[in-house]
Amino acid sequence: MLLFNMFRVVTIFALFAVFDRGCWATSYRFPDNFLFGSATSAYQIEGAWNESGKGESTWDRHTHTHPEMIIDGSNGDIACDSYHKYEEDIELLKYLGVDFYRFSLSWTRIFPSGFPDDINYEGINHYNKILNLLVANNITAMVTLFHWDLPQGLMAVGGMLNPRFVTFYTEYARTAFEHFGDRVQYWLTFNEPFQTCVFAYGDLMLAPALGISGIADYLCGHNLLKAHAAVYHLYNTTYRPKFKGKIGISISADWFEPNTTDDEVAAERIRQFWYGMYIQPVFSSKGDYPDVVKEYIAYHSSLEGYKQSRLPQFTPDEINYIKGTYDFMGLNHYSTYMASEAPNISLETSYYNDYQVSLSSAGDSIANDSNGLLEIVPWGFRKLLVWLKDTYDDPDIFVTENGINDLDDVIDDKRRISYYGQYLEALLEAIYIDNVNVIAYTIWSLMDNYEWYLGYTSKYGIYYVNFSDPDRPRIPKSSAHFIRNVFGNRTVVSYDKVD
Repeated sequence: MLLFNMFRVVTIFALFAVFDRGCWATSYRFPDNFLFGSATSAYQIEGAWNESGKGESTWDRHTHTHPEMIIDGSNGDIACDSYHKYEEDIELLKYLGVDFYRFSLSWTRIFPSGFPDDINYEGINHYNKILNLLVANNITAMVTLFHWDLPQGLMAVGGMLNPRFVTFYTEYARTAFEHFGDRVQYWLTFNEPFQTCVFAYGDLMLAPALGISGIADYLCGHNLLKAHAAVYHLYNTTYRPKFKGKIGISISADWFEPNTTDDEVAAERIRQFWYGMYIQPVFSSKGDYPDVVKEYIAYHSSLEGYKQSRLPQFTPDEINYIKGTYDFMGLNHYSTYMASEAPNISLETSYYNDYQVSLSSAGDSIANDSNGLLEIVPWGFRKLLVWLKDTYDDPDIFVTENGINDLDDVIDDKRRISYYGQYLEALLEAIYIDNVNVIAYTIWSLMDNYEWYLGYTSKYGIYYVNFSDPDRPRIPKSSAHFIRNVFGNRTVVSYDKVD
């Protein structure tokens, strides 16, 4: 009863605080220690693709040799030109009032070939300047070690399919910890294992676009998880005592809702295939891949004539080495889809055939697959957060990406404001009603940038970037002012709901 009364007092106080500002959206305020930030990644914003000793990445090679695989034929050679405009970008962050800035390192700025025998100190100095300026502005750094731009030199020897990738990646991480660890509070080993492996090695959507579905994607994921664990243990034993930072991995997870009551098993199965197979080995006390993933891949492998499962197996020692390698769960979330059972009738080797689920739209908004707009489905965000809490022993969750796209240059982006307002309200409900331990929230993205195979056709930024202007000016959208008010007031301020 005491706790209930205390909760009522806090809630009533929050209501008065909101009414005092003359606006209304929610009665909840974010906890005092809750962190707000915004995110970018190196290839998407830096440009300067061949300057100051930087080597060639898989994305440099992919976009230069196969522009037809990018929807507008573009590349990230200049992008937002943040390599030269990072000081201006940090001013944008200051205006928003962020607690932290999530950005990634370009591996080829540090090791141009990818191999650890040729360090590029111009790249080291560049990131030192960024980190020093963040410190000077009281902005905490969250650094992603790998956000998809693999050195082309490593790709020449198999990339993430080569078991030696674990060693190469660990040495790269060691160098980052040595040079930057004193100013980085949060580290992410990998961004989105599913997209990294399924879309790049199994499919043709992302570089290196190998298109070896059902085989290369599983080999990639297997090595990625071992590399993550190796770097976690390296930081934990060698660098945590000195720098007191935290380290995790960022998982991409849309919510999959059963289309009918008969589709709950299918919905759970696709959750396990799309993200459970990367979460369970790390975050569950059981470790290893989910049973349903192992069973379905083994079954389809047998049907297709394979003598053993196409999914590699972890040894007992590897299972123990990988599980528990986290300080927090990084979560990227964007939207929700309906899942239905789809009986498999094809003997083609494919990741998509392995899970036997079809997906469809989750709502009736203007967003759909034909126009490329994401749907606004805030209840799916809350359901996902509760599912993660219940499935993986209540981890601390650091929302490392959340956002929505426009297809045109929209400055008065009311739809994005509506998205953020509704998703932040759902997040507060997950914290206060469902008791999910969400510790931070990150806007994707700080500015319009290069959206991979979508080129510059899909805009996620709260700052508009004019890519036809050589100076790449940044202009705040209406959502930037909205986010500044949310961060400053620590609650969801008023907004209009739109589809």
